[in-house]
Amino acid sequence: MLPAPEFPFILHKAKMKRSLKVLLGVVAAMAVAAGAGLLLRQEGGQAQARLISEGESPAGFARVEGPRPFDFPADHGPHPDYQTEWWYYTGNLSAADGRHFGYQLTFFRRALQPAASRADRESGWAAEQVYMAHFALTDVAAGEFHAFERFSRGAAGLAGASGSPYRVWLEGWSVEETGPGAYRLRAAQNGLALDLMLVDAKGPVLQGDRGYSQKGPQPGNASYYVSLTRLETNGLVSVPDGRFDVAGLSWMDHEFGTSALSRGQIGWDWFSIQLDDGSELMLYHIRREDGSIDPYSQGAYIAPDGTPLSLSHRAGDYRIEVLGAWRSPRTGAEYPARWRIEVPGEGLRLRVEPWLADQELDVSYAYWEGAVRVTGERNGQSIGGNGYVEMTGYAGSMEGQF
Repeated sequence: MLPAPEFPFILHKAKMKRSLKVLLGVVAAMAVAAGAGLLLRQEGGQAQARLISEGESPAGFARVEGPRPFDFPADHGPHPDYQTEWWYYTGNLSAADGRHFGYQLTFFRRALQPAASRADRESGWAAEQVYMAHFALTDVAAGEFHAFERFSRGAAGLAGASGSPYRVWLEGWSVEETGPGAYRLRAAQNGLALDLMLVDAKGPVLQGDRGYSQKGPQPGNASYYVSLTRLETNGLVSVPDGRFDVAGLSWMDHEFGTSALSRGQIGWDWFSIQLDDGSELMLYHIRREDGSIDPYSQGAYIAPDGTPLSLSHRAGDYRIEVLGAWRSPRTGAEYPARWRIEVPGEGLRLRVEPWLADQELDVSYAYWEGAVRVTGERNGQSIGGNGYVEMTGYAGSMEGQF
């Protein structure tokens, strides 16, 4: 999704649930391959890792410098010559009794070396890529939000991605193509599980300029950005008090590139909205340290027939007004909590509010990402829907990290 939470090569407060032995092997391999410094300690029975590579240079990695042709489904797969890549799945699901769930399953890939520096190595454990994944579930009826994080090397079958057929996985968490425009998504941890079938109803949407999404004025400060904005979803959600047949809509964002937020850019607010008239809306604000919104902020409106319309913050194509705030009891970060969104050209006036106030992921990097409900009007007629919101940079600046 764009932007997406940083796959941090500064891993701080990483609450690894796996054994210290496995963590030592994975992180040490990452540190050696990347030439990075490593701090590791154990506190309260949990391994705390911090992998330091602040001076890492992107030299040698492919850069995003303009539009490119896309070939689907192959381009849903990995692009290892770019330093960073992610696949974001989020969705709102309901059981037959109306019980509402939100979910997030996201995979991040980070290249350890540019292509020209890679060499064949005999060990099956040798890795050129490292992966991180987040799995989160919002259980509205229970008033609970659960979030988990995993890391692994892209070797020995532990984690990886492929384009033919399309598949991304990290251990038992995975998404895989089951047929043209059809995908199966699975994740489970600590008594919570998803097993979902997703069917693409509209086809890929190329965000920005034909998929080229510029984030700042510097050359290469951009990503290639593709969305699947309406994935019809059915399957099972398991929580401690039961197993539920669910249906709803999912959204997928896929981005890849080699860049960092520019000086003064500290974080972003990202919105994906699926309206009940068959249209969708994606918007993001890149926030600056002086409190202003960066002029490179943008979005898209996707009509019911799938036609996309680019939206520019600079041109005043949309407005986002914050209506409230919520403070995290864990990190102390204060996040926006309700919003008014207007897209004058489409006659849209929307009110967005979280299904639950606390949907903060306190993982390697604390950020808020959660299910939201939408009410409002289009040209005076009532309209509703659901969506997801992601907010970064509130618990600490993201400058230079994305």
